[in-house]
Amino acid sequence: MNNPQLPVQTSVPQHVAIIMDGNGRWAQKQGKERIFGHINGVEAVRQTLKAAAEAGVKYLTLYAFSTENKNRPKEEVDALMDLLVHTIMNETSELQKNRIRLDAIGDIDDLPEKCRANLRHAIRDTIQNTDLCVILALNYSARWELTQVAKKLLKAKTDPAILNEETIASMLCTAGLPDPEMIIRTGGEKRLSNFLLWQAAYAELIFTDVLWPDFTKQDFQTALSDFSKRERRFGMTSEQIKE
Repeated sequence: MNNPQLPVQTSVPQHVAIIMDGNGRWAQKQGKERIFGHINGVEAVRQTLKAAAEAGVKYLTLYAFSTENKNRPKEEVDALMDLLVHTIMNETSELQKNRIRLDAIGDIDDLPEKCRANLRHAIRDTIQNTDLCVILALNYSARWELTQVAKKLLKAKTDPAILNEETIASMLCTAGLPDPEMIIRTGGEKRLSNFLLWQAAYAELIFTDVLWPDFTKQDFQTALSDFSKRERRFGMTSEQIKE
């Protein structure tokens, strides 16, 4: 008999998260400024959205800008914010056409006003779409997120006796969303870089040397194929899972 506490194993993950790494190195290989890589990375996002929707993925979280990214040179951060504003403006109609919903997690209130305004308009305009939900992790980090949860618990004077995992999960940025079953990181690095640390507890990790601007639908499909071959044990033995 299957253990009723285990998520159902499927060949297609319901929620995929991606650390989009390698834009700067890609640009440097072209002899260009780092922002050139971010600009070309937009096409990789388009291809990934199409691949995810076609595969039946329901949630796609993209690590677009971390709290640590604010420590980069001001010129790069400003260029990234401008790119984000224009990309959201230009892509909203395409999201509508493909019935893709946009959402965001992170310290959104600390983003530039123009960025916040465009983001909120796009979220509002796509809220009725149901084919795929794309979550942008903007000005986000897992340590920031968990610190916010701790502050909420202290402010609410939560009784430690009733504090459990469900309580914490309900206070995360991703409350109401399933945890990602698969996390992809491009660019050759093999770490999570402060991304969804709580939610990634049992995620399958897939690392690829492909730099983000070169990431294609085929690369996403290859990751899905890898995922489908893995046995997700959730801390249990194969024998326990079969019981």
